[in-house]
Amino acid sequence: MSRSRKTRHLPTGHAGPPAPDTGGLGVSRGVRGARAHPGPRWEGGLRILPRWAAVLAFLLVSSGCASLNALLALRQVEFDLDRVSRIALAGVDLMQVRGYEDLSAADVARLGIALAQGTLPLELTLDLSAANPDGNPEARLLALDWDLFLDGVRTVGGGLPEAVVLPSGEVTMVPVSIRLDLREFFDGGARELVNLAAGLAGLGGEPVAIALEAVPTVDTPIGPIRYPRPLVLGNRGAMPSEVTVP
Repeated sequence: MSRSRKTRHLPTGHAGPPAPDTGGLGVSRGVRGARAHPGPRWEGGLRILPRWAAVLAFLLVSSGCASLNALLALRQVEFDLDRVSRIALAGVDLMQVRGYEDLSAADVARLGIALAQGTLPLELTLDLSAANPDGNPEARLLALDWDLFLDGVRTVGGGLPEAVVLPSGEVTMVPVSIRLDLREFFDGGARELVNLAAGLAGLGGEPVAIALEAVPTVDTPIGPIRYPRPLVLGNRGAMPSEVTVP
């Protein structure tokens, strides 16, 4: 907003003091001794910006386009839940267990001790595949915030421990390590909970729907940009009905 200035009327015939030659620079005349500062010039009816302003505008536009291209590149990366590569219940390896009947006496005893203590820790590793198509620039995944859903139950959440580089034209496996107390989210005795955990690996028995709701964060020239919408990786049937799946 321009400020109005008072007009000083000089006596007739008084030309007033000569205006200093500013060389095209705007001069503040409200304070005695004020220093000249660069301002816009007018040539031929066109407003000419100082060189530094034009350079700054170019850099802002360039960085904005680079940031948009980086975000679009991440959107083209295809994420999916590839497999469960590790699963253990109270320290008992279940990767080769189809159900409760496959457990040894020692395994049953270990699970019984854990249940007597009111806990049943489940540890699993989910391998996510990230396919970066040919022609895409290399993407750098800074973070991946996730929530784990098992048979319609939201359980625990977490993130990646470190950034992952996704080379162009390659499929990169991103391991996600998860730990939770199965007794905190599901009822039942040792047999029911062992069968539920074994079903996560899909080796036998009744399969258990598993999914991650994940939100990636990608690196860009102007800083990290968080993915605008969550991805559902895995079995969408694992999501509860009140969760909207995009």
